[in-house]
Amino acid sequence: MGSVVFTLVLVVHVVVGLGVIGLVLLQHGKGADMGAAFGSGASGSLFGATGSANFLSRTTAVLATVFFLTSLGLSYLAGAKPTAPKSVMEGVSIPAAPVDQSGASKSQAIPK
Repeated sequence: MGSVVFTLVLVVHVVVGLGVIGLVLLQHGKGADMGAAFGSGASGSLFGATGSANFLSRTTAVLATVFFLTSLGLSYLAGAKPTAPKSVMEGVSIPAAPVDQSGASKSQAIPK
């Protein structure tokens, strides 16, 4: 079950990371606003002159928050895994020595 949750959070993390990269690349830099003031056609866009900047920046902020939360979730899930055994023989049961009719083990019996 833990592996499925880890995989799901990892997939969401990668998709959100790609979304953040795409949205950052779509946004205009600070110098691009000067061109819009002189009629470069940005005011004819779907969101208006400043609407697209607000929409893109808010969406980027939401995705960045989700990215941050999935990063914390992945670090928690990676640290919560059970520790591996320290030895190859850890957890191996050793069988008891066979006992003969007299009640002494064969290793303690005196040969006749």
